[in-house]
Amino acid sequence: MPVITNIDDLKRIYKRRVPKMFFDYCESGSWTEQTFRENTSDFDQIRLRQRVAVDMTGRSTKTQMIGQDVALPVALAPVGSTGMQHADGEILAAKAAEAFGVPFTLSTMSVCSIEDVAEHTSKPFWFQLYAMKDKDYTKRVIERAKAANCSALVVTLDLQILGQRHKDIHNGLTIPIRPTLGNIIDLATKWRWIAGMAQTKRRQFGNIVGHIDGISDMSSLSVWAAESFDPKLNWEDVKEIKKQWGGPLILKGILDAEDAKMALQVGADAIVVSNHGGRQLDGALSSIRMLPAIMDAVGDKIEVHLDSGIRSGQDVLKALAMGAKGTFIGRAFIYGLGAMGQEGVSKALSVIHKELDITMALCGETQVTDLGRHNLLVPEGFEGRWQP
Repeated sequence: MPVITNIDDLKRIYKRRVPKMFFDYCESGSWTEQTFRENTSDFDQIRLRQRVAVDMTGRSTKTQMIGQDVALPVALAPVGSTGMQHADGEILAAKAAEAFGVPFTLSTMSVCSIEDVAEHTSKPFWFQLYAMKDKDYTKRVIERAKAANCSALVVTLDLQILGQRHKDIHNGLTIPIRPTLGNIIDLATKWRWIAGMAQTKRRQFGNIVGHIDGISDMSSLSVWAAESFDPKLNWEDVKEIKKQWGGPLILKGILDAEDAKMALQVGADAIVVSNHGGRQLDGALSSIRMLPAIMDAVGDKIEVHLDSGIRSGQDVLKALAMGAKGTFIGRAFIYGLGAMGQEGVSKALSVIHKELDITMALCGETQVTDLGRHNLLVPEGFEGRWQP
């Protein structure tokens, strides 16, 4: 058993065990990858204030996200094709999240279906919705999420048009996968992954295949997916989705104070400050750099979460101290899943929890809900002086 002390340890194992095309799919951004890089490097600019002679006993990382009790303020973000990173990946990640006491968010573009995940878990999970041109499909998938007792709907707003990720094109990562000599040679070395995929029946997008007329396999799905994201999505559509759903609504992909205000106006229960992990608009500011302006605009009126760039418990602490009530991790749990399956996701959460707990104590805090700007040293001009 390898010694795991941080998320990078899991990433190294993940890179060895998962086919290169899926590693690159996870570990990449759009265009020049500037935003992808700065999502993590901007966290490094924020320093922590050490405090001493404080009673550090009785610590707790427990809090709530949208009124739901959580063991720590970290949700597993929706990640498309998780079931291709590891056989039955969404089910395994959901089970790990449930056992740890944090939310799991199932992507519309998941390999395991809503019903599959519900069958293998005992507590409600969250469902992430992509708005499609096919409004009837959107209504039906919302009803399926209701029937599965999903406790929140996470609507992703920043993928109306797909950003270009060069590595996916070079690797032939299409639907279905385009075989190349490089892919074949690489797959031959990933025997763990091959063995897992050979034993599962779940190898296609379970929320779509079989649920749309004419989509019966991966080949027919390719054409549909390329044309189906709705570029006309607007705030009136979001209002209609909220009405159809009728439960807690989280809007993901907010990176501007004006959009945060609009999210408030349409009645969202929470927003996720996010740039899609740097996979959409390259050149956008990092999520953590945009957080203060969004908190100033709406922070006392709506629950604010943050994702994109979180790789440690210290990153979680910094986001919380900057005002967020919760965080989402995507790549960090995918590293664990690809490396060690369900055990790896549990390990990723354990690592982040331990880092958060110890760092919180050394900052002089015993309750995660007490974190604030007083725990940080933020460089002058961190938000930047940008001219619109």
